[in-house]
Amino acid sequence: MTRAYSISVEDVAAERERVDQDLSQVDVSRVIKLDELELAEMGASDVRLRILAVSAEHNVDHAALADTVNIAELRGGKIYPGNSAVGEVIAVGSEVTRFKPGEIVLTHCNGAPDRFGFPKVIWAYDKPDSTGWYGEEAVVGDWQIVPAPLDCGLNLWEIAALPLRAPTAYHLWRRADGIFRVKVPEERLGTLNVMGFGGGVSELFLMLAKARGHNAFFCSGSAERRDALEAQGIAPIDQKAFNRFASRDDSKAFVKEVRGLTGGEGMHIVCDMLRGPLFNAGFAACAREGVIVSAGWQLTRDVEYNSAAASIKQITLDHTHYETLEGVEAATELYGSVFKPTIHSEIYAFEDLPRAMAEMHANTQTGIPIIRVAKEMPDAAAALVP
Repeated sequence: MTRAYSISVEDVAAERERVDQDLSQVDVSRVIKLDELELAEMGASDVRLRILAVSAEHNVDHAALADTVNIAELRGGKIYPGNSAVGEVIAVGSEVTRFKPGEIVLTHCNGAPDRFGFPKVIWAYDKPDSTGWYGEEAVVGDWQIVPAPLDCGLNLWEIAALPLRAPTAYHLWRRADGIFRVKVPEERLGTLNVMGFGGGVSELFLMLAKARGHNAFFCSGSAERRDALEAQGIAPIDQKAFNRFASRDDSKAFVKEVRGLTGGEGMHIVCDMLRGPLFNAGFAACAREGVIVSAGWQLTRDVEYNSAAASIKQITLDHTHYETLEGVEAATELYGSVFKPTIHSEIYAFEDLPRAMAEMHANTQTGIPIIRVAKEMPDAAAALVP
């Protein structure tokens, strides 16, 4: 048995009843509960991990809210969430050759891959029988982990921020760039204007665009996150200056600002949620032949847009989910050289994980939230604790 956080149908229902089904009032810290989990028996190709640190992820927020789908109900009444972690290998099955006890590794969330390697379901979310890494120990297949790049120049908390976000950003970028280049080859336009809204995936997406030599713009309401990215050469845009696009006039003012920043051109690539007021603003700020990419559905699963305008402007909208296993490894190679994440000022204790999730839901954090799970760190990881 190990201590691990869970989300149950009963707790989801109780919290929704408490707020009279008003999801804007849900306190997710009342839904995600510290529980006990019986770990699966180790198979020949399995590894047992001691979890060192994890990051808070938005799909856990969805599971607690049951807003897009009641995933706890679909999974039989309870899920054990957590899609990204840094862990120490403490035991390996008889057929495992890639890893040995004592190694520090990263998890990824690819569930059942399709024939081209893309996940049909996500581990510790909608993958049947999967349990996640918001716990003290875990048993997973050896294909579910990759070696942690401990010499990449990042500290342990920065490394812990990336196992889910870095592959997502990497996949978003290669799709966005590839789609744009179908329409406009590099010899016609070498340097692109690239904008991202808000969170951790967008930050990494822009770091990759900047590393490829493009103009990168970060539109966020967080001064701390804008300052962190500006230090990396990514131009800031204060989302609050446009009232988070609450009205048509706010969006018009934003588009005027974007045109001024880009010499009248607009944004060739936008990383967005494709939903809510951000979408309309990003769509309007797009240049001709622009591409808008998204990897999430934080607000809703449904998208509405003016398809005639998209057609006339040659704008392409692309939805993506997560990377292939090869893409996960490729993204991991960019830790420290390209991906330098912004970390929230507080490193949460394991017992404070529900509060970390609630503060992420409330959008009050100054960077990616990290939870320290292990009190005692192995020497290799302890050397990276700031």
